[in-house]
Amino acid sequence: MRVGRILFVGNNKTKEIVLRAELDFQEGDTLGTTSLIRRLETNRRRLYNLQLFHQVLVQPICRDGELTILYSVQERWYIFPIPIFSLADRNFRSWLDRPDRAKRVDYGVHVVHRNFRGRNEQLLGNLQLGFNRKYELFYEAPGYGRRRRIGFGAGYSYYRSRALDYVTVDDRLRNLRQQTGFPIERQYATAGIRWRRTVQHLTALDVSYHREQVSDSVLYYNPRYFLHGPRRQYMEVSLISTLNQRNTFAYPLTGQYAQVGISYRSFLNNSNPGILTLRGRYARYVALGGPFYYSVGATAQLRFARALAYPDSRAFGYDVLVRGYDAYVIEGPHLGLLQQGFTYRLFDLGKLQIGNLRSSRFNGIPLAFYLNTFVDAGYVRQPAVLRDNQLPNRLLASAGVALHLVTYYDWVFTLEYARNREQQGGFFFRTQFPI
Repeated sequence: MRVGRILFVGNNKTKEIVLRAELDFQEGDTLGTTSLIRRLETNRRRLYNLQLFHQVLVQPICRDGELTILYSVQERWYIFPIPIFSLADRNFRSWLDRPDRAKRVDYGVHVVHRNFRGRNEQLLGNLQLGFNRKYELFYEAPGYGRRRRIGFGAGYSYYRSRALDYVTVDDRLRNLRQQTGFPIERQYATAGIRWRRTVQHLTALDVSYHREQVSDSVLYYNPRYFLHGPRRQYMEVSLISTLNQRNTFAYPLTGQYAQVGISYRSFLNNSNPGILTLRGRYARYVALGGPFYYSVGATAQLRFARALAYPDSRAFGYDVLVRGYDAYVIEGPHLGLLQQGFTYRLFDLGKLQIGNLRSSRFNGIPLAFYLNTFVDAGYVRQPAVLRDNQLPNRLLASAGVALHLVTYYDWVFTLEYARNREQQGGFFFRTQFPI
């Protein structure tokens, strides 16, 4: 059937050109009748995964042998001034282990303007005070032009903290806190281009300049924190390509995700050797029938350098984690991680309507609960023999059970109980989908 018209309703702020760029058909194209419903649903999910709308509906209308396709969207609220009151540690368990945890808090304001100018651009600013000071401004435009294929990103960040983890002993961080001054100061500026086929396929090329320095107290406890001296500067070039074919980006149940990246770091004005890093990730999500789902994900990293400074040798414990090892950090240039989980949909309440709120952007609260069991296994390869740490070059494994809550504006809250191979267990709280 021939597509006569494509109409959009409800996009009061979002420009129509942003929506049309996601579709794999246009007026004048011919769509097969046997695959029509599947094709329309695929495109509906693309629009929904822009994460600009609460819901997206599609309705085909046949008249005089031609199709009129109507997409109806319900826009979200796009400007969020969010107060910052957070723990000044990498996770809740790490914060609890600090004797001065009452003082290790950050406060300020985090402002996000999504869908800036109605073109799916994003402005992000941070004004953070307290234990860690952070001043940031970032701009991201996924695509310009009629087809919105080429985009741009840029930003600046300035950070300093009153404490610094300067070494790892017994697979735990040793922390230095200064009563006056700041032991660490970092700043960087970045800019790059984006090549974007659809919301499902994005490639980013970024170039950034970094300047970092530590105090004399840090070098007293770890003279080779930066390998050479109290400061360093470097340029970094990174290329990352992402294929995201999951049914929803916030809490996927079906589909697949793949990402590969390569980066090179070149140091300026000192003798630190360059660092080449390769990283890849793949995840698969399968519906098993009824309320049951299965997910599996693998992450790998290879890092090559003649020598690595302490902050460049991180593996598990930061953005990559074997669940159940939250209290530890594992160092090494190479890592592998395998995660899998079985999920059962306990109940989905749909949207709870709040009668006193008139705005459709806030008066419907989605609530869905999932029960999840999981098993993780990871390994960090550390060529150098480290007598102070036992977890590198050792198989790490854990298993547990979790309750997941999916709600407002793609927020995901996870409460887990995990037990690791070292026969240690505990409860952990997270705010993102684990695989």
